[in-house]
Amino acid sequence: MRDELEIQTDIVKTLKGIHDPEIPVNIYDLGLIYEVDVDDNRKVTITMTLTAPNCPLADQVVEEVQEKISKIDGVTDVEVRLTFDPPWDKSRMSDEAMLELGFL
Repeated sequence: MRDELEIQTDIVKTLKGIHDPEIPVNIYDLGLIYEVDVDDNRKVTITMTLTAPNCPLADQVVEEVQEKISKIDGVTDVEVRLTFDPPWDKSRMSDEAMLELGFL
């Protein structure tokens, strides 16, 4: 059975492959992922936000996260929690994302 660290690594790699529909940067480097938890039963809970609460593609992004994370070897279940507290701002972005978008 795969350990939690291997699963966590695959989760981050998968999240880095999911892009915000309106910004050409992945959701992980954008800072939209607030928390990733893998419990002893390999159930994954992801707490995330969006760049704006009224994002018309919110359902699409959440569904893509749910679908892709559930395909990771060893994951038994996935729950994606969408929150806007605290609200997202660009200070949550990685240096790579800031560079990509011209903020550095």
